[in-house]
Amino acid sequence: MEEKKFDLNTVIGFVLIFGIFAWMFWVNKPTAEEIEAQKAEQEQVEAEEKAEDNKTAEFVEQSKAIVVNPQDSLAAVAAKSQLGAFAYSASLPSAKENITKIENEVLSLKINNRGGYIEEALLKNFKTYDSVPLYLIKDGKNASFNLNFGTTDNRILNTKDLFFEPTVSKNGENTVLSMKLKVSDSKFLEYRYELKPNEYMLDFSIRSQGLQQVFNTSQVVNLDWKLQAIRQAKSASYENRYTDIHYEYEGDKDDFTGQGDFDEDKEEQVNWVGFKQHFFTSILLTDTPFKTATLASKNIANSSELDDKDITVTKEFAASLPLELQGGELNYNMNWYYGPTDYKILSSYDRNLDEIVPLGWGIFGIINRYIFIPFFAFLSGFLPYGIAIVVMTIVVRIVLSPVTYKSYVSQAKMKILKPEIAEITEKYKDNAMKKQQETMALYSKAGASPMSGCLPALMQIPVFYALFNFFPSAFDLRQKSFLWADDLSSYDTIAKLPFEIPFYGDHISLFPILASIAIFIYMMMTTGQTMQQQQPGMPNMKFIMYLSPLMMLVFFNNYASGLSLYYFISNLITIGIMLVIKNVIIDEDKIHAKIQENKKKPKKQGKFQKRMKELMDQAEQQKTKKK
Repeated sequence: MEEKKFDLNTVIGFVLIFGIFAWMFWVNKPTAEEIEAQKAEQEQVEAEEKAEDNKTAEFVEQSKAIVVNPQDSLAAVAAKSQLGAFAYSASLPSAKENITKIENEVLSLKINNRGGYIEEALLKNFKTYDSVPLYLIKDGKNASFNLNFGTTDNRILNTKDLFFEPTVSKNGENTVLSMKLKVSDSKFLEYRYELKPNEYMLDFSIRSQGLQQVFNTSQVVNLDWKLQAIRQAKSASYENRYTDIHYEYEGDKDDFTGQGDFDEDKEEQVNWVGFKQHFFTSILLTDTPFKTATLASKNIANSSELDDKDITVTKEFAASLPLELQGGELNYNMNWYYGPTDYKILSSYDRNLDEIVPLGWGIFGIINRYIFIPFFAFLSGFLPYGIAIVVMTIVVRIVLSPVTYKSYVSQAKMKILKPEIAEITEKYKDNAMKKQQETMALYSKAGASPMSGCLPALMQIPVFYALFNFFPSAFDLRQKSFLWADDLSSYDTIAKLPFEIPFYGDHISLFPILASIAIFIYMMMTTGQTMQQQQPGMPNMKFIMYLSPLMMLVFFNNYASGLSLYYFISNLITIGIMLVIKNVIIDEDKIHAKIQENKKKPKKQGKFQKRMKELMDQAEQQKTKKK
């Protein structure tokens, strides 16, 4: 039964890969000295950050003292000493902590006078896993946006410490907010936000006017953007697997940093940077590519701590983006996106943002984009989401049923030939080459091939892997219930454990259990009837047969229930199709008679087969001569 060989080899491959990775992690684990060095380095970084925070706090306090009485001549002198040309901004009524709010039907933003950046981003139509409002930025505590620049009078200033003057206006139906950091009434640095109705994407520009004599052109204007990803999902560890930095560079190339800690990756000509969470993303886009981008990602908590209820943020992102002065001025047209990691929405902007959704590379992504996403959207347009998954699974299995049929016919042929193969094995047990030669001759005469069972199974791999990527990335499944699962994008729970089991979790999910049972039955059907006696030095096939459903049971306990539902239904349907093929469609007696008839017919050999036979005969003759 050749499908068995493919399935077992695949499982063995996964086990070997896992073992290799485990060995690599063990060999490359840090020594005690390296751990101490890392600890010392971390303490130094924390000390530097604390010193910088203290310096910023001192600067802000001085600024506040200056703006208490801007008519005071001493305060004016202090402002001039502290802020240089931007002392004018400290004399305006807007030089105080104040919030300007702009919103549309889907997005609410709050922008602080100090720094002029978004300190709160609320997605109106969504809730977190525990039914509270969903913020990507909240109270200015988990995000910062800053321009760091030098001035001609040898100062280094940060916009996050300075006060902007807000002005709200309308451009048709759009809401426009202008935030100006002023040197005078006609000279300023401006952040301009324009929010359109029903849009998660807003226009954003950075421009200066009359600051040619203020900016130090020999120094780089650096844009620093930082964000801590707020936990949005029931399983923070599962959410964290899909949380990383994505970016586009050098035209239309795209890449991502991965789920681990990642420091200072420099890319050139970057068009956008996205701080991506599983189902929500913050993206900064520019029409004028950033010359370079330095990116960093850091895990806030280790994997064992992630699902602690007290964990509120999962990762910390940072991007450092240099801005180029043109004629001594800044002029960048940009966009902000605060919204769902939804393929349909992201692809509608025609900015290559759909690459943020992990649909798989190559053929797998193509299958998802052009087949599964449109088909599932069609089904879910008139069916509940759980039923849509079931119907989609049924259709996929029916479409692949001819492949299943060919695979099972191959299995039936190999089963019928099993006694004759055993006879050849016994007859030529001391002559491996002759045994191989006679076995291949038998296959050729019978019209059977060991590969005929593997090839149909290989054809299913693109579909299998595409769906493995599709379900965890399907935004539409978020917080959609089906049967006992209250969220198809997260794990289902039928029992809560009073303790946590490593790799398994602190709960029991039913869909992975059902999927594991279905996989076990399927493997019993496809491997049990042709299970060979274990050979010395070979893996225990029964153990491998049990390992696959066990891995499903353990590792999928924390995966999206929609994915486990698909595997359960898929294997259930496959079992049904195989039973129908075995008991209704295939007649093994007829197959046996056909094989015997084929064996009697003279088999014309191709040039390659003929040449191989000649080589094997020559090798056999040489072996006989040596004896």
